[in-house]
Parts: sequence; structure tokens; C-alpha cells
Amino acid sequence: MVICSCNRLTDKDVESAVAGGATRPREIYASKGCKAQCGNCVPGVVCLLREARMKQVQAGLMQQSAPVTALSA
Repeated sequence: MVICSCNRLTDKDVESAVAGGATRPREIYASKGCKAQCGNCVPGVVCLLREARMKQVQAGLMQQSAPVTALSA
């Protein structure tokens, strides 16, 4: 889905940037070599950024809480 028509920024671009370490909207734009133009997309970018970061946190918590099984010799 296109989030920013000025820069052709998509939801996949946001997810990719977050996976690459982006934590702020400007870092999302920078990952595509652009910046916010008219600003109408910024709320959507922020929302997707929060969602993607939350998924990262949840994935990390799930990995930490995975049961450890003992191997018997």
C-alpha cells in the first residue's frame, strides 16, 4: 500500500527500514533517499513505524519465552 505518493513510499518500505534499524520517521524517509514533501503522509508513517516496532518487540519477547527442552544422554 502506498503511504506517501510524493515519494512512492509503501508500507513495505517502512517495514524494511524498521528492520534495518530505523526508529524515527526521518530515518524511514532517508532509507529511501527522500524526505517528507507535503507532510500528509507523516501520520501514516508514524503509525506504521509504531506497528513495525511493536512487532519487533513482540517477536523478541516470544523468542525469550520459548521453552527450553533438556536433552537426555
